[in-house]
Amino acid sequence: MPPSIFHRLILTAGFLSLFHAAYSAAQHRSYLRLNELEFTSLPLDILIQGVTSLFVVMYGVLYIAGDFKEIKASAELENKTWETYRNIPSFYTFNHRGKAFSPQYVQMNSKLQIEEIE
Repeated sequence: MPPSIFHRLILTAGFLSLFHAAYSAAQHRSYLRLNELEFTSLPLDILIQGVTSLFVVMYGVLYIAGDFKEIKASAELENKTWETYRNIPSFYTFNHRGKAFSPQYVQMNSKLQIEEIE
């Protein structure tokens, strides 16, 4: 489902409310410092506004993000064959000891012999 303008407005309102709660909390701390009062906790209205706006932001993000994939790995890999799993180019090995069994194989003992052949 494509994100509608409604969900974008919900997300924007949630962020604005969350920033307002943060600003109110900072202002409350400043007020306590100016009046030399001890900080015990934030007022209940700031806490409720912060938690509510957090849930509103989460709701908006979930609808704007789009469709999610399944967590199970098998759901994505069901359509592939076993040959697809085995065919991994980064695991290809061309320089292995199996070539020593070839009748045309010439063993190189030193770097000098390698340079002579080239």
